[in-house]
Amino acid sequence: MWKRISDWLSQVSTGWVALAGLVVFLLFSALVLPRQSATAEEVAGGAGSPDTSVYYSPADLYQMAEAYGEEGRSAYIRARFTFDVIWPLVYTLFLGTAISWLFGRAFAPDSRLQRANLAPVLGALFDYLENVSTSLVMLRYPDQTAVVDILAPVFTLLKWVFVGGSFVLLSAGVVAVLWHWLRKRNRT
Repeated sequence: MWKRISDWLSQVSTGWVALAGLVVFLLFSALVLPRQSATAEEVAGGAGSPDTSVYYSPADLYQMAEAYGEEGRSAYIRARFTFDVIWPLVYTLFLGTAISWLFGRAFAPDSRLQRANLAPVLGALFDYLENVSTSLVMLRYPDQTAVVDILAPVFTLLKWVFVGGSFVLLSAGVVAVLWHWLRKRNRT
């Protein structure tokens, strides 16, 4: 299944599609993220958010739920199933198509490195798992949500590993393409 997803992503990732993904990412980052961040900060009241933390404990998650209050928890859940459904799609479109396009030019078609385009897909998957698990904890608060409260921080950490790793891969792809271009140019 993962190979099929990677191959499909590589197939649809033309330069124009990658450029469109970049434009959507930049517009979303400039027009939607600042407003969403301000709203989230207001709801959190300085208590932090699982989404922007690299790691937190289950106790930290319950402290956030307490600090948010009933209205804040409702707003948090609403944001996870509106804004945070679209945001992973936006960054995955950009990162997945850009990595696919760059790696398609930098490495052989049969190279295992072509599968690097799965990193943003995995980042989005863990982002959605984080959203569901943290929302469930917020919804059930003050009741404890065993197992889910332990998995939520793991999903968050894995999200950041794959999303952050995707930006590293994107940078490596740019360097590799430039290297190939310069070598080709120097040979002619």
